[in-house]
Amino acid sequence: MTLQSRIEAAISDSTNQQSEFANSKVAHGGCINDSRIVTLKDKRQFFIKTHSQSKLLPGLFKTEFTSLQLLAEPKVIHVPKPLVCGDDFIVMEVFKEGLPANDWQVQMGRRLAQLQLATKKEQFGFEQNNYLGTTKQINNWSDNWLEFWRGQRLGYQLELFSSKTDKDDPLLKAGEQLINKLDSIISNISEPAVLLHGDLWSGNAAANEKGEPVIFDPASYYGHREAEIGMMRMFGGFDSHCEAAYAEVWPLEDGAEQRICLYRLYHELNHLNLFGSGYYQTCLSTMHSLL
Repeated sequence: MTLQSRIEAAISDSTNQQSEFANSKVAHGGCINDSRIVTLKDKRQFFIKTHSQSKLLPGLFKTEFTSLQLLAEPKVIHVPKPLVCGDDFIVMEVFKEGLPANDWQVQMGRRLAQLQLATKKEQFGFEQNNYLGTTKQINNWSDNWLEFWRGQRLGYQLELFSSKTDKDDPLLKAGEQLINKLDSIISNISEPAVLLHGDLWSGNAAANEKGEPVIFDPASYYGHREAEIGMMRMFGGFDSHCEAAYAEVWPLEDGAEQRICLYRLYHELNHLNLFGSGYYQTCLSTMHSLL
């Protein structure tokens, strides 16, 4: 059974309508995947992502399916509705992309804060491990944010990098110093865990036909809310109006700037591990600014 026939059968089962592909076109959505908008013979359209090496990434689309459902549940921000998934594909609704409204940044900040306020949880983690790009993201439940971040975020990325360099690498030495200093940066976090998108950069956000924010391609987990802002700042695309609108709904606690820098480092290290030495100096500079 071909991949196409399996996807057609899955759509048919999910919608109780016979589903056959008529044509497809390449679409933006998830840089590690093959993404397409597929039109069926009855003119229905779906957004479909596949991955040629999905066997090496078990649970890739199942975890995305779950994340999209959870992000959509509070009904405060537009998230493409997932329809069905398999080991090597996910099918979701198509949204018509439009021009961002004049207050798109304000809407994004406000709705992100509302989403987080609506998804508070006592523990940090997620019901399953998932992926940040193609890097496995460990999400074992923890009552302690410091221990979660030390072991499953910063420590894990440093361990991945250590396999690619020698033990005297300056970045590893700085990383070890930072690991030992973490208690002075995030040990006093008393806020609850909230549902994070987890990979919220400008390429994973858009506007629908009404000009309202849409978010997609998540790497979700329940974590400290400022971790979301760490990724949002990494490549730009979310401006001061966005953060100000967020803070109007849920003001940040004292010391947020240093913590956000630390949370951004996790993504910088992940890019170093995924894409190589072009991110080395950025990681080292961020570490030194935190030491």
